[in-house]
Amino acid sequence: MVWGVAALVHAVADTLAARYSSCTVRGELSGFTKAGSGHCYLSLKDADGGNALLRCAMFRRTAAMLDFVPADGQIVEVRGRVAVYEPRGDLQFVVEAMRPAGAGALFEQFLRLKARLEAEGLFNADLKRPLPAFPRTVGVVTSPGAAALHDVLTALRRRAPHVAVVLYPSLVQGVDAPASLIAAIETAGRRAEIDALIVCRGGGSLEDLWSFNHELVVRAIAASPIPVVCGVGHETDVTLADLAADVRAPTPTAAAELVAPTREACLDGLSACAAAMARRMRQALDTQGQRLDRATLRLMRPADGVRRHLQRLTLLEQRLGASARQAVRTQSQRHDALSARLVRAATVLHAAQPARLDALSARLRRAVTVAHETRRARLAALGSRLEGLDPKRVLSRGYAWLEDADGHAVTSAASLSAGQSVRAVLADGEVSADITHVVMTP
Repeated sequence: MVWGVAALVHAVADTLAARYSSCTVRGELSGFTKAGSGHCYLSLKDADGGNALLRCAMFRRTAAMLDFVPADGQIVEVRGRVAVYEPRGDLQFVVEAMRPAGAGALFEQFLRLKARLEAEGLFNADLKRPLPAFPRTVGVVTSPGAAALHDVLTALRRRAPHVAVVLYPSLVQGVDAPASLIAAIETAGRRAEIDALIVCRGGGSLEDLWSFNHELVVRAIAASPIPVVCGVGHETDVTLADLAADVRAPTPTAAAELVAPTREACLDGLSACAAAMARRMRQALDTQGQRLDRATLRLMRPADGVRRHLQRLTLLEQRLGASARQAVRTQSQRHDALSARLVRAATVLHAAQPARLDALSARLRRAVTVAHETRRARLAALGSRLEGLDPKRVLSRGYAWLEDADGHAVTSAASLSAGQSVRAVLADGEVSADITHVVMTP
């Protein structure tokens, strides 16, 4: 059987997909690159120095879900499937998940503890306290022989030599490190001799930094009565202590830089304040000097002041007299006008009374006549209606009123029977009759 190239490659790809559809590989990262499309390409080689090499591809969606930054030389575990890149016939591993090797269980524990403490509000931004603007004494919790302490002291000596430093020695790695860190943090809070506290150590693996992910250490930092700056590891290292601290620094040196401003910046601020105070003082002195000059000029000519006040009093007196006279004239004119209006109103009312009485009398007579005629016409109409309803007028037109022996009106032939006696009332008399037969109208 002779295979075509594409058919053979496709058959090999199907075989690999069926046999290695899901597997996990451990190795050392090499040649990690991220394309502009977001896809990542890398190679895995044996950590023991073997010659085997596995080319891998990690698509953009998987790369976006990584919670760490991959770097060459890092030992990782990748999960995915074996495939063949058919255009070149190359064997490749399609990565569907990646995590640092050896730290998987610790990292999962880290995430679980982080979620629980975050749900309690331990990392809430509203709980973060500001650092003092000008600390006089800074505390440092770290190992006395660690490079982190040297970095912090060097940075503070360079930036703020006036700031005193108190060391609270502690283990920063190992089984006894959490208890030692807690004791140092609580000692600093109990003594209350510092303005800010730095908790720091150098970089390392997740296992090396695990003491700073211990739950009791994190709670001790959050409960500290003194603002805490946490600078653990390098910029890419993040611990739960960093999240619980009031301020997170990427490195111990950065923690020292954050906790205290430079001496030059403080001196510049003091110089600016002194210049502003001097400027404001000069302005205040100039203003008060001008007021003093004006007051002096006024005191040198008291007669002018008295004369001005006399002129003002005279003017006010004239205005008051004129105003009083005008008010009297106005009130007098208003009184005269009101008196005249009252006299005219009384005259008009007196002249109008006889004519008004005559008009009212004529209206009353007309109203009585109209009411009398209306009632007479209504009475005539009612009499006509009553006369029209008189039964005798109906009987005079040939009708008769029938009654049975009991005096009940007979209104239907069905109520009569042969041999029954009835009484007929006519217009001019009454007639007694016997029923001989009854005929019903259909």
